Amino acid sequence: MDRRRLIYYLLLNIFVSACVTSVILYWYDRNYRSVSLPLAQAPVVSTSATSFGPTQPVQQGTVQIVSVVGAGTLAVEMVTIKYAGEGELNLTNWQIKDKNGNTYTFPPFKLFTNGAIRIHTTSGANTAVDLFWGQNKAVWQSGETVLLTNPQGDVQDSYPVP
Repeated sequence: MDRRRLIYYLLLNIFVSACVTSVILYWYDRNYRSVSLPLAQAPVVSTSATSFGPTQPVQQGTVQIVSVVGAGTLAVEMVTIKYAGEGELNLTNWQIKDKNGNTYTFPPFKLFTNGAIRIHTTSGANTAVDLFWGQNKAVWQSGETVLLTNPQGDVQDSYPVP
């Protein structure tokens, strides 16, 4: 086989590889965004300690654990919670936990209608859309159930970790 023909095959291979990679990345991005919540549509408020009154009753099903991503891998492990009720939801002292006693208690925090928050297992700086637990090892395991409870200990939602 002459060199000119070999170069054509190599260029064709590069082109096909680039196209396939682009399609896979496009598909992954579209599917990942459909599972996670777009930040532009997640109106979450400040985490300051002011104006946080007592917790109001929440209608069952309005606050949900949407996903648990990266179970078993500390760097990417996170739980996403969404609020679909009316007005605002005071998450102060709410908890996510499992049967093994792993418990995260929310700091002063509010969510508005269609707001979402991601709780990362690892350390980091809290923001309006991301809270960090500060653990040094992964918490969630495939097959266990994550519970979301209000300050009174009532289970508001549960989610089986895939």
